[in-house]
Amino acid sequence: MANREQSDREKNRFTARAARYARVGANVGGVAARYAGRRLLGGAPDRAGEASALAAALGNLKGPLMKVAQLLATVPDLLPPEYAAELQKLQSEAPPMGWAFVKRRMQAELGPDWESKFASFDHHPAAAASLGQVHRARSRDGAALACKLQYPDMQSAVEADLRQLQWLLAIRRRLDTAIDTTEVAKEIGARVREELDYRREAKHVALYRAMLDGVDSVRVPRAWPELSTGRLITLDWLDGSRMLAHKNDPLAVRNVLATAMFTAWWFPFSRFGVIHGDPHLGNYSVFTAADGDGSRKAVAAPAGINLLDYGCIRIFAPKFVRGVVDLYHGLLDGDDDLVVSAYETWGFRRLSRDLIDTLNIWARFIYAPLLDDRVRTIADGVAPSEYGRREAFRVHQALKQKGPVTVPREFVFMDRAAIGLGAVFLHLRAELNFYRLFNEAIERFSMERVAKRQAAALAAAGL
Repeated sequence: MANREQSDREKNRFTARAARYARVGANVGGVAARYAGRRLLGGAPDRAGEASALAAALGNLKGPLMKVAQLLATVPDLLPPEYAAELQKLQSEAPPMGWAFVKRRMQAELGPDWESKFASFDHHPAAAASLGQVHRARSRDGAALACKLQYPDMQSAVEADLRQLQWLLAIRRRLDTAIDTTEVAKEIGARVREELDYRREAKHVALYRAMLDGVDSVRVPRAWPELSTGRLITLDWLDGSRMLAHKNDPLAVRNVLATAMFTAWWFPFSRFGVIHGDPHLGNYSVFTAADGDGSRKAVAAPAGINLLDYGCIRIFAPKFVRGVVDLYHGLLDGDDDLVVSAYETWGFRRLSRDLIDTLNIWARFIYAPLLDDRVRTIADGVAPSEYGRREAFRVHQALKQKGPVTVPREFVFMDRAAIGLGAVFLHLRAELNFYRLFNEAIERFSMERVAKRQAAALAAAGL
């Protein structure tokens, strides 16, 4: 009987995966066929039309492939601008599960008496995203909770979608050969698979609570292990408002929020070698004030940010952190040998003088606010719509002549975090001394100190 049930489950998983392959292949493959047909017949490229069709196909599929597409769109110059613009419109809002379905899923995770483990559990989700949905609940002792329940068949969907990721990258290679995306695909696959493991996410929460202990401007929830499984994670509910609701607040308030964002991302990286790889506006909110146990007090101005999602966390070898710091000092002091050493530490290979000069274009753009010891906006007078566009174009043109360059997998989420944070600073129009903030973050840096802190924090979190 048990073998028969296992066989049925495996058959269902295979059926779900096969159906996913068919849907993805039809939608994404149709776009590829459209492009190939035009090339075969000698027609002019229609990138805007193809990009719009691809975004529509992925938007209809929902699920993890749409998440992957969004991630690809955030890596500068990985996709042609027409594709990036369309894919960035995707909102990752999957149709939510109905209450009957939720009850069955909760019973599968916590047992037939699951409802008795909560004082209350909202029937309707508070948020629905690409891999799961969040329900508000209340514990037996009255604590406000956020229960994230994974959609069914997500493992099958993820594996199917990651296999079909080659369709997207094949389209990209046909359009342009300047960047070799082999390692990018490996990194995306590893991180998306990790996001399915909610037990790991709970450990990430514990890791961030340890790393940001004592940082009053950033709130990290507690995980509730007795109400969590591999596909259900229960955290403290953190009240807050959307970040963009504060983009017209007084400058002092916007600067407080931007500083909190900087701290939340760069302090864990520079001191522990850990970074949040998904700086999406939906992954944090703004709180007004908090005491030690996380409750709120009525005050006039926002006091900091809540970090809400911990699925996409990247843990780096300490030497990678050294590469980031070395590149900073190399650019600051004009030390070419240190710059080259940093790129090699990151995993770039076959570094010719021309390739180094090309990489430096992007590095100087990313590091520019950190090298400038004065109060400034992140864009420093450049229109937000043009921010980084000129540098990306120059890099792309150079790589078309000198490339292709293989992007090291560790570089993907580092670059993504930098771009994501820059976008938040642009929205907030913050005016800060980024040089001093960064130097505070890397104060007394040593690779040995990072290694020691990282090992202790990972052990404490059970990672």
